[in-house]
Amino acid sequence: MPTLLLRLAGPMQSWGTRSRFNDRDTERIPSKSGVIGLLCAASGIPRDAPPERLVELASLRMGVRVDRPGTLQTDYHTALPPEPPPGRGGRARRERQGAGAITWRHYLADAVFLVGLEGPERLLRELHDALRAPVWPLCLGRRSFPPGLPLWLPDGLRDAPLEVALRDYPWLPARPEAALPPPRPPRDGSLEAELECPPGEDGELRQDVPLSFDWERRAFTVRRVRRVHHLEVRLPEPADGPLPEGPDVP
Repeated sequence: MPTLLLRLAGPMQSWGTRSRFNDRDTERIPSKSGVIGLLCAASGIPRDAPPERLVELASLRMGVRVDRPGTLQTDYHTALPPEPPPGRGGRARRERQGAGAITWRHYLADAVFLVGLEGPERLLRELHDALRAPVWPLCLGRRSFPPGLPLWLPDGLRDAPLEVALRDYPWLPARPEAALPPPRPPRDGSLEAELECPPGEDGELRQDVPLSFDWERRAFTVRRVRRVHHLEVRLPEPADGPLPEGPDVP
């Protein structure tokens, strides 16, 4: 079964699966609900679309290769209520609104992931075209986190199963266009990955499969995943010689 690959790279990413209020968490790798949300935005599928559209996307088997894990960061936010208009009763209205909200928002800095989606060729071709020219703007978990590089890969549609496609695709440099040399890949040529288990296979539970993105009826179900700690990958060799010296991937 073919696999569609997409690149998630940016200064900041956040893939929360548990919190919605004051403490906004993030997983260390992209969640399936976050990736499906990206595909919906690229395809122009609204939040209140018929559930059949979402079920079709959620049925794709997903895998994530960690090309650069990034670093976990936390922002401290304070949100104050708007200043009441001048006039009688303004002070009382402000007192009723309270002193505002304090939030902690966690995110990943400088992370790079290769995401694979295995499924029917027709659907994957449609998604590949949509990622090349998305209908709506794309973001990496939050609206304020745009991608640093395109998600669309010219050779991202692979005629290979999920694990083979993730293994055979070359390592993605974290900053391919930066003036400084990019970080070197791991010395042993292996990366960490997380693969969704086929039906009937045991694994860790993840509650990040979307059933509805509608604000009033948001719902998710579970899937099973397994970790691959040493996925052998092909490391690119520049035409002008070995990779430049630089810090190893953390």
